[in-house]
Amino acid sequence: MVAHESVHRALRGRRLCRAVTAWVCATALGLAIPGSAATPPPPPLSGPVTREAWKDLTTFHEDPARIDRARDLLEQEVARTPSLEALVLLSWAHLAWADYRASTTEAKLASYERGRDVAKRAIDLAPRSPEAHLWYAANLGRWAINSGRLRAAFMLSTLRGEIDTILEIDPDHVPGLSLAGSFYLETPALFGGDVPRAEGYLRKATALDPHFTRARVELARCLIEQRRYAEARTELARVIDERQPSYPADWVLRHKPHAERLLAEIRSR
Repeated sequence: MVAHESVHRALRGRRLCRAVTAWVCATALGLAIPGSAATPPPPPLSGPVTREAWKDLTTFHEDPARIDRARDLLEQEVARTPSLEALVLLSWAHLAWADYRASTTEAKLASYERGRDVAKRAIDLAPRSPEAHLWYAANLGRWAINSGRLRAAFMLSTLRGEIDTILEIDPDHVPGLSLAGSFYLETPALFGGDVPRAEGYLRKATALDPHFTRARVELARCLIEQRRYAEARTELARVIDERQPSYPADWVLRHKPHAERLLAEIRSR
């Protein structure tokens, strides 16, 4: 029993409020993608630059330098024609660059700030775009994490407001549901965190897109938090065995390795 309590406390101790966005991963850049994991089809994009940037941002597990290329292409495109799709993709590119390519904290923060500002321009251009609000929240949250300001009341209030806006615009927005689940899982109860509520968002996300592995990993974490280990093992196994992840780069670089680590930690529970 003492050993079991130690495992549970260790898992709880990792709640660093780090999961603010639905699609962006961590650091294992040396992995190769299995041939069965197909690149997701692009959304309707109006020009060759945004189509090329989308391809780079969804296949950077094969070559991390594709993030740099996407960012640079999109910066040039936004300088010429600041369309909604270019602004949203550029915000994503800056967040990915900060997570994967920045070598200093200062460089990370500057890239998150640029991504936040670009997303704010997208919101000003299209206030009812859930993607614009998603990437604004994602960059703002990552900036807050890396600057140590996530638990500030104004920051939590802003992030909660962005989540509410995304889901008011589109209640079935899968990345927004995943973001909501992560937010309520990671936020301490004293500041409004709610694990059962997080589970509800994440179950809806995985029901709408069973291959959205980000949400499934977070769902497993919710179950671990509630000591429902058998259910958590089932969800983690599904992530590991996934053959058609919605976002292969995320699955390769973070979700599958994360699921494998969590499964090893709770295997005997």
